[in-house]
Amino acid sequence: MADLDELDAAILRELQADARRTNRDIAEAVGVAPSTALERTRGLRERGIIRGAVLDVDLAAIGRGVQALIAVRIRPPNRAYIDAFRNWISREPETIGVFVVTGSEDFLIHVAVRDNQDLYAFVIDRLTQRPEVADVRTSVVYEHLRNTQIQPR
Repeated sequence: MADLDELDAAILRELQADARRTNRDIAEAVGVAPSTALERTRGLRERGIIRGAVLDVDLAAIGRGVQALIAVRIRPPNRAYIDAFRNWISREPETIGVFVVTGSEDFLIHVAVRDNQDLYAFVIDRLTQRPEVADVRTSVVYEHLRNTQIQPR
């Protein structure tokens, strides 16, 4: 775990609230000089704590209003099949996120598509056609809530 003091944590909180804020705004919010805030922010990036900034897109507004979580089981469960599937699914345009998991499934895939027909086509015509895919369970997402303020421990 990375060592974060109160100032690092405060800068992280401010950047999570709005990563587009200027360094001067961050410095003012946390009560330090802009040069100190810049040095600390650079340090957080260099240590890999801040890995980038992500734009939050309204999926429905761009024609991808149906989201689903798809649990996938790979057979045989060996590294070659798992790596091949992971590489393929992460490049598919419908894919929002890929989780490699333990338990009865090997992957949990978060997808966003236009409608239920597109979801059905993705699952039946593309996903289940992969030779390493042994089983698929699909759950439509009614609502996706995210915590955008992750605090260090």
